[in-house]
Amino acid sequence: MKKIASELLVERLADWGVDTVFGLPGDGINGIMEGLRRHADRVRFVLVHHEEAAAFMACGYAKATGRLGVCLATSGPGGIHLLNGMYDAKMDHAPVLAVTGMQATKLLGTGFQQEVHLDRLYHDVAAYNAMVHVPTSIPALVDHAVRTSLSARTVSHLTFPVDLQEAPADADPWEGGLGTGRTPQTAPVYLPPPGLPAEADLRRAAEVLNQGAKVVLLAGSGALGAREQVLQVADRLASPIVKTLPGKAVVPDGHPLVTGGLGLLRTRPSEDAMEEADTLLMVGTSFPYTSYLPESGKVRTVQVDHDPVRAGNRMATEVPLVGDARQTLQALLPLLQPKGDRAFLERAQEGMAAWRAAMAALEDPEREPIQPQYLARVLDRLAADDAILTSDSGTIATWAARHFDIRGDRQFYLSGNLATMAPGLPYAIAAHGPIPAARPSPSSATAASPC
Repeated sequence: MKKIASELLVERLADWGVDTVFGLPGDGINGIMEGLRRHADRVRFVLVHHEEAAAFMACGYAKATGRLGVCLATSGPGGIHLLNGMYDAKMDHAPVLAVTGMQATKLLGTGFQQEVHLDRLYHDVAAYNAMVHVPTSIPALVDHAVRTSLSARTVSHLTFPVDLQEAPADADPWEGGLGTGRTPQTAPVYLPPPGLPAEADLRRAAEVLNQGAKVVLLAGSGALGAREQVLQVADRLASPIVKTLPGKAVVPDGHPLVTGGLGLLRTRPSEDAMEEADTLLMVGTSFPYTSYLPESGKVRTVQVDHDPVRAGNRMATEVPLVGDARQTLQALLPLLQPKGDRAFLERAQEGMAAWRAAMAALEDPEREPIQPQYLARVLDRLAADDAILTSDSGTIATWAARHFDIRGDRQFYLSGNLATMAPGLPYAIAAHGPIPAARPSPSSATAASPC
């Protein structure tokens, strides 16, 4: 059987370690579906009933594993339907590749049925965005797309004309360019950048934190792989730990250092701690609700983020530390002096005890009618310590934030920055169904993308 061009796509994805593609077949991707059929032993295709679900699944897969999520849709409306999930991935910094079909090359520009130039449509959402023009370039295009998504923790997009999908894999029909370039020869290899900030920056950060009398640690999803280090640093600084909602699973909700969330779903102790703080340590978060952060002139700020652009983009940051959350906190810990005065932390702990009592009152089963807070707590009590909770957006996120506790190896995922509707079920399927053995634990995972 003669190899077709779409097999180059599937084989290269498999070479990158991709073992699952979420999607919905259509005439515009018949050739890609054939490529997947021929290589079903290497790449599993998960069928959905709407392309938006495939995009959410790819995003949820990427969030839960730290690996590349891949979704597939046909030309025109199929590719359009992926966009909601692609913006979810972009805004929550999840590495995702979208593959779409395109009309036959000889028909492009004629206004043919379902002719939507998806490469133009994806210009805003995708950091890497390309159309296949020649089969022999496919491996290199895939390499560029995957490396971009993994390095920038964002969305890439490849669109593939339907006639080229079934073309001979070795087709390279045109010559030109004065012979100055040959067919790209790249490799499916990606090495992450070093995860440690410079020693001088670590010492500057430690100086700021050691001088603070009332330090608050704000942890986001970028700290999901650094539970032990977050707890150690907070204990040494006598710091309350405040969590963003996407970072809910960073540390257990019942830990004595934890005061809960911030923002629209804040707890009163977290709000009070922020108002009283003189120093803020932000770890793995680019928290968007700046009204709930201390005013820049009233606190000194240290921020840990893997992206130098996001380190310091919410408030004036005295020391931005660019690096992996776990590695950075581990290196910072020996430079920190234990706080002798723990009165600030103790006040936050007293406030948290009162807050928990107030939440328990809302969970009273004797209330009429039965309240959603009670149902959320029942779910919390019955769920295993390694359960994955996925949440939709809206009021349901309030109940998940306040009445379902992180303990053990529990994980929690939702659409954080886009706050789109209905990703909960696709997230759950992607995070558990195809990949139960691939899930990282909160104590061992590579730091996820900050949000």
